Amino acid sequence: MSRICDILQALSNLTKRGFASLLNIVLGDTKMKVGRLNVITGIISSVLILQCWFAGQAVGAQAPASKPAVEPKAASPQAPAQPQAAAEPNGPSPKIVFEQTIHDFGPVAPGSLNPCKFKFKNKGAGILKISDITKTCGCTVFELVKREYAPGEEGTIDVGYNADKASGPRTRHLYVLSNDKDNPRVELTIKASIAQKIVYDPEKLDYTLKGENAGVVVLTLHSVDDQNFAITAFNATGNAVSADFDPNQKAAKFVLKTKMDPQKTGVNSSGRVEITTTHPECPTITIPFSVLARFKVDPPAINILNAEVNKSVERELWLLNNYSEDFEIASATSKEGVIKVLSQEKIGNRCKFGLAIVPPPTQNPTRMFTDTLTITTKDGEKIEVACRGFYQRQ
Repeated sequence: MSRICDILQALSNLTKRGFASLLNIVLGDTKMKVGRLNVITGIISSVLILQCWFAGQAVGAQAPASKPAVEPKAASPQAPAQPQAAAEPNGPSPKIVFEQTIHDFGPVAPGSLNPCKFKFKNKGAGILKISDITKTCGCTVFELVKREYAPGEEGTIDVGYNADKASGPRTRHLYVLSNDKDNPRVELTIKASIAQKIVYDPEKLDYTLKGENAGVVVLTLHSVDDQNFAITAFNATGNAVSADFDPNQKAAKFVLKTKMDPQKTGVNSSGRVEITTTHPECPTITIPFSVLARFKVDPPAINILNAEVNKSVERELWLLNNYSEDFEIASATSKEGVIKVLSQEKIGNRCKFGLAIVPPPTQNPTRMFTDTLTITTKDGEKIEVACRGFYQRQ
């Protein structure tokens, strides 16, 4: 502030002296032109304006001096900003309590719908909010009337379990998600033992192409409760297996002569048989089947990883006769020309092939190539071997 005052005083003295000197010059020289007088007048005016401006700045600078500026206070460390969810950590909390978390149905019939209830109560002081219920299997359905429960209020989750068709023990789970901070995820367990009211023997139909009972398996069905039933349908994968039956006949036991059609099965063929009955607690019976093919290929498929274009990869392939028959190879051909047969050696009831797989150029965005090797025996049997290759990433 003292610096500003010194500047103002100096300007004042300069103005007084300059004005007196200029006035003497003007009065002493009568020949001075009017233009020079105008210039001098302009200089004096400028100096006066500057003097007034500095005076205004001095006054403005002194005004706040009598009242010091208030320093802003730092935020209190005891009250940091917090998210809304954590604003009431000590507020009333809900508490979900189930009467039981495990329900065991015991023995149930295949394909049956089995209902049960899981009862719970909000034993906390806050409102209980159930946000979601998840399940581990599509065979389980549930129903919840509402999602919010006041303190002391009770609720029920209605559950229905659709039993599998195959026999054996089963365990399924439901998960109840809520705002109970001590137990936000409650696991509910459903147990059942699927018991066939109709038992069958054998449990799997294994067919052979050679031998005394080639293509035939005798199947026995028996109701464990000795209740009479009828067989109304017999279906198999690819219609490869069939059986004769009378849909009008009822009995507690049936003996079926099942037959496999080799013309409708492939190499290492497998599938399932589904039998429909009139038994009230066993409407369907599902039985797996398989066919021991004449030939077995090892490996069953050719897979090439990190393939490079036109870079040959060699593999061995074995063809085995499952019935210890002698056989001869008529040809081995590649569908796409990717697989080349380098060698062929017969060893007993087996044949070893030396193969070269040459990955072709490709613009396929999947970076993959395929081919099929078809081996034909002299008696007309055809065995197909799939080949897949995956190109090396660039």
